[in-house]
Amino acid sequence: MKREFPNEWTQEEFLRNKIALEKEGIKVLLIDTILSPIAHASTVTYNPVELKEEAAGSVFVFYCDSGKATMNRLEEYRKKFPQQHCISLKGGRGYWRKHFQILEEEK
Repeated sequence: MKREFPNEWTQEEFLRNKIALEKEGIKVLLIDTILSPIAHASTVTYNPVELKEEAAGSVFVFYCDSGKATMNRLEEYRKKFPQQHCISLKGGRGYWRKHFQILEEEK
């Protein structure tokens, strides 16, 4: 059964979901579509040939400067990567808070 994901995630949703999904063995990638890496974040440059090699079920979170271009191209990404989940980063690089982090709660 294929999981359902929203069209976009905020930075906080991205960070929280990355932690949770990677605990389940699902890879989550923050994909740079503008050749401008985000400071203090692990990003992957958009390269369709390499990205198609990622495991089925991986989550691709695309970003641009404002989030508008990646949101507009979301269907194109989904057609290009049907085995992966494609999401746009809300607000893009411009709204990324470089020192924001998620601290795991103690159980």
